Amino acid sequence: MRLAPGACIGVVGGGQLGRMTALAAARLGYRCHVLTPEQDSPAAQVTDRTTVAAYDDGAALERFAHAVDVVTIEFENLPVAPLAWLAERLPVHPAPTVLAICQDRLREKGFLACIGVATAAWHAIHAAEDLAAARAALAGPLILKTARSGYDGKGQQTLAPDADPAAAWARLGGAPAIAEARVDFAREVSVITARGQDGVQVSYPAVENRHEAHVLARTIAPAPIAPALAAEAVRLAERIARELELVGLLAVEMFVTRDDRLLVNELAPRPHNSGHWTIDACAVSQFELLVRAVCGLPLPDPGRFADAVMDNLLGAAIETWPEVLAEPGARLHLYGKREIRPGRKLGHVTRLTRML
Repeated sequence: MRLAPGACIGVVGGGQLGRMTALAAARLGYRCHVLTPEQDSPAAQVTDRTTVAAYDDGAALERFAHAVDVVTIEFENLPVAPLAWLAERLPVHPAPTVLAICQDRLREKGFLACIGVATAAWHAIHAAEDLAAARAALAGPLILKTARSGYDGKGQQTLAPDADPAAAWARLGGAPAIAEARVDFAREVSVITARGQDGVQVSYPAVENRHEAHVLARTIAPAPIAPALAAEAVRLAERIARELELVGLLAVEMFVTRDDRLLVNELAPRPHNSGHWTIDACAVSQFELLVRAVCGLPLPDPGRFADAVMDNLLGAAIETWPEVLAEPGARLHLYGKREIRPGRKLGHVTRLTRML
């Protein structure tokens, strides 16, 4: 289904990814209507159509459904049931079934195993006894993560070989979890791929991601890896998107091992922090590709015209904005968030390092 300019895209979630999606949509002549429980959200600041309500508020969902022509998401920690309700009434991209897989680490790892995609060795955890079994089955230190709702290092901890499984389970609140063998990796990379309603796919090159305290701090585009490995990473991301029958964007985070193997770490069926550089270094940004995909428009080659480095402005780093604005060539993006907290993503700056 192709939507003409003037149609309204419903964006579930009000964060900075929704904000940048709305800006890209406006450039193509589309309106966006944001559904978020947050007052004065970053996305709501750039569109005149916002429903402030809980995601499962039935009356609000009814109004939202009547006000938009298609629905997309800007983060994956959302209740699936309201999106499934919306999908019975109008197109929702990505489909709620995709979200259900990608928001649950156990389902996600199971899906990847079923399609033959390599990951770190893992073990499902539903009780403290499962942790003891995982420690016996998986060598070395383990990374223990809640199955749901964890991001930027939240909801995870390292489990040393001599750690008390019961105490570790208690620290997670007894929630379903996954134990993963720690990977001795050379670097972390990601690929963002877009897939249209007609199955056409286009992708950005693999990029390297560097973290501070589990939060993405810097993305280097393209990743400094061998061309053959970079091409393999793109093929892998595109295959996963096809298997999901995704319409929209998929970010695939991967580890590059010391012997140059790729292990998929996580999937995100939405715009991704590691794709922010595409706004300034590509003819078509990740946000425009999302708009094109959900509206049934052609997906062109993204047209990268420069290499780039993107740095997140985390917490108090936002206070450097005057210096960034004075820096020749620096491209500053601020998200309109009022509260400064350590590690909070308040903006980013992209620097083009080489023109192609």
